Amino acid sequence: MNARRDGRNNRVALFDGIEKGGIKASSLYSTSSHEIGELDNEQALDGLQDRVNLLKRLSGDINEEVDSHNRMLDRMANDMDSSRGILSGTMDKFKMVFETKSSRRMFSLVASFVVVFLIIYYLTR
Repeated sequence: MNARRDGRNNRVALFDGIEKGGIKASSLYSTSSHEIGELDNEQALDGLQDRVNLLKRLSGDINEEVDSHNRMLDRMANDMDSSRGILSGTMDKFKMVFETKSSRRMFSLVASFVVVFLIIYYLTR
């Protein structure tokens, strides 16, 4: 949240003093004397240099954020792949259990005991 506020403050500082047509024309084209014009140009140049440095910092922050999200997505993809492997192994074991006839008999026996238990439980309740 602070990063967003800082980003807004940085944007305000970046575009501070810029009018629709660019930097104020009166400060760049002062005709009173050559030195005043040079001073205005140096001030404008310093302002532009500060803005360029600010943009470089912002782009560096964005790059770090993107790298962090990419690492997080890679970890999530690895976790999903390992989960898929575990689930496929479990499904293979279930298939193997239900393919044999004795396993089917055992399953039906266990299921019938569970049903009888539930019926007795509800009758005694």
